[in-house]
Amino acid sequence: MNIEAALTDMIGEPAKKLHTARSRNDQVMTDFRLWCRDAIDRIVTSIRHLQVALVLLALKNKDLIIPGYTHLQRAQPVLLPHLVLAYVEQLERDAGRLLDCRGRLNYCPLGACALAGTGLPIDRFMTSDALGFTAPMRNSIDAVSDRDFVVEFLSSNSIIAMHLSRLGEEWVLWASEEFGFITPSDSVSTGSSIMPQKKNPDPMELVRGKSARVISHLVTLLVLCKGLPQAYNRDLQEDKEPALDSVKTIIAMLEVSAEFAQNISFNKERIQKALPAGYLDATTLADYLVKKAIPFRTSHDIVGRSVALCVSRKCQLQDLSLEELKSISPVFEEDVYDFLGVQNAVKKFCSYGSTGSNRVAEQMDYWISKLEVRI
Repeated sequence: MNIEAALTDMIGEPAKKLHTARSRNDQVMTDFRLWCRDAIDRIVTSIRHLQVALVLLALKNKDLIIPGYTHLQRAQPVLLPHLVLAYVEQLERDAGRLLDCRGRLNYCPLGACALAGTGLPIDRFMTSDALGFTAPMRNSIDAVSDRDFVVEFLSSNSIIAMHLSRLGEEWVLWASEEFGFITPSDSVSTGSSIMPQKKNPDPMELVRGKSARVISHLVTLLVLCKGLPQAYNRDLQEDKEPALDSVKTIIAMLEVSAEFAQNISFNKERIQKALPAGYLDATTLADYLVKKAIPFRTSHDIVGRSVALCVSRKCQLQDLSLEELKSISPVFEEDVYDFLGVQNAVKKFCSYGSTGSNRVAEQMDYWISKLEVRI
């Protein structure tokens, strides 16, 4: 209405035709869909930047073996790039969800008017095409009342936030004295107002915290829409604030995560010292027995008894003599030592997608090509 009034001041009576076959209902929805479309493009760009930062981080540490965890307990040795690329995979699905959402929201409400359309001979296909939409929305009531596209958009953002929160949690843990796996540079760390020794990974703590904000916006919109009859209701003006803040916050989270990834170093000596604990090569030893035609369940029991012997003697599996191993099972031969120790264990992984060096190299090559990473 303000635009129409200003235009009337400028050109007079013809400006009063501006609102013909239009309502604020369909105009606001058209603008909102255009804004969401642009916002998705900006978020996907930020996702790509983070993916590239993670791939470069993996390349810098391509041979580094770290403990892999399940239940936050040491499980098996993995290459660091394998773990880092797991986050790249998650981000790729995040980008895919956003692009799918973009495709579904790219239909034009303009011409639906208040809810019932118009008796005037407008060309909704022309305006839809001019604005870059796929087509006009088929049902005028749906056109002005639908907020599925915003719910889906904020749902996609919430999943991104959850992934970034997991990354943040991992790096916050790894920066602690208890782990000591990474050291953030001063540019991405903060100190304490009272404890002079502190060096806190605050950016990733904030990423972890901001995830709650993004997820809450999704919940706000779901609760907002759950009790509304067709078609437009004034409640729906409350859909803008959560959407605007969700986009602003998720882009900031992605940018901060990318900056952090470019400013951390891995403490290789600390990680190397941490590797012996937990008998990370136990599963590889079970695989060795399977290759000797021992059923896996029996192999599992044999390795369990081998680990128990190590615990009692306070040593590692590779420290057991062949005689000691044979006392548990006569199947063990000298070649068993090719399967013991984290270096040997990692070399034995060969299945598609596994942490074996060749398989991780395949994954690296894929992402370098797909993301056009400049090395």
